[in-house]
Amino acid sequence: MARVRTTSIAIEKAAGVLREGGLVALPTETVYGLGANAEDSAAVARIFQVKGRPPSHPLIVHIGGAEHLDAWVEDVPATARLLAEHFWPGPLTLVLRRSRRVPLETTGGLETVAVRVPDHPVALALLSAFGGGVAAPSANRFGSVSPTTADHVRAELGDGVDYVLDGGPCEVGVESTIVDATGETPTILRPGGVTREDLEAVLGRPLAVPKTSPVRVPGQHPSHYAPRARVVLVEPEKVVAEAERAQELGHQVGVLLPAAFAGAPVKAHAVVPVPASSAAYARALYGFLRELDQRGCDLIVASLPAEEELGLAIANRLRRAAGPRPTG
Repeated sequence: MARVRTTSIAIEKAAGVLREGGLVALPTETVYGLGANAEDSAAVARIFQVKGRPPSHPLIVHIGGAEHLDAWVEDVPATARLLAEHFWPGPLTLVLRRSRRVPLETTGGLETVAVRVPDHPVALALLSAFGGGVAAPSANRFGSVSPTTADHVRAELGDGVDYVLDGGPCEVGVESTIVDATGETPTILRPGGVTREDLEAVLGRPLAVPKTSPVRVPGQHPSHYAPRARVVLVEPEKVVAEAERAQELGHQVGVLLPAAFAGAPVKAHAVVPVPASSAAYARALYGFLRELDQRGCDLIVASLPAEEELGLAIANRLRRAAGPRPTG
């Protein structure tokens, strides 16, 4: 996928904004992030304000390479070093014990910090020019659909961002996998761009993916990654019938039509065929949800893919998108 050419002048300007305590939207291979100097508590507080994000939700600190890891954490178990060696740069976030360099505002008050090295030339160039760590959650309002293009960021956050670096569409499309690596037995806290199968192959052991965890990490809210439209999940063979039933009841229904039913006629407001490839589906998922919102749907009917490879991350995002919305 072609990337937009970002000039060195733009990189230097963005680095200057970070040094001055400003917010920069930056591309990564997963989604666009809303970045601030990870060591600047006031700048980090602006991230929470702009996103409407609860301050107890920790942020991910992006660093320029695995060689910088020891500057940001207190202890790195052998398993964490092994994972960093194999998957950085890349869509893997490691949760480790924070060093005193990381303010509690960045960690949501926790004694652990989430760290990763993004696999995107623009993000890496910015980190090199800035010379520090960048705390960056996804560049969208808290709980809503994550942005995978610079235009998504501008449309959702507007003047809340001081500078937007356009690196083109994101190539992975779902957030990083988060692994609790504080001990000798790692646990997947959020499925993402590095698959469970790949992690298990490197470690030589099965990894648990608990439904809940006492360790707070991004993406654990009951409703997350959610479009404005309500999302309903059904079995793949029931998608068409459920969509048509809801349409008859007066809803403006959007359908994420499983690949197995491609070409099937559906009486609905909008139909988006789902790619057969889980990598292609992950790349396009958030764009699909935004498209159905833009087309005026108030209900989206979808099914969960097989929870293998990137299908696990897609299923996680769809479940959160269909989660209970806040009331009151």
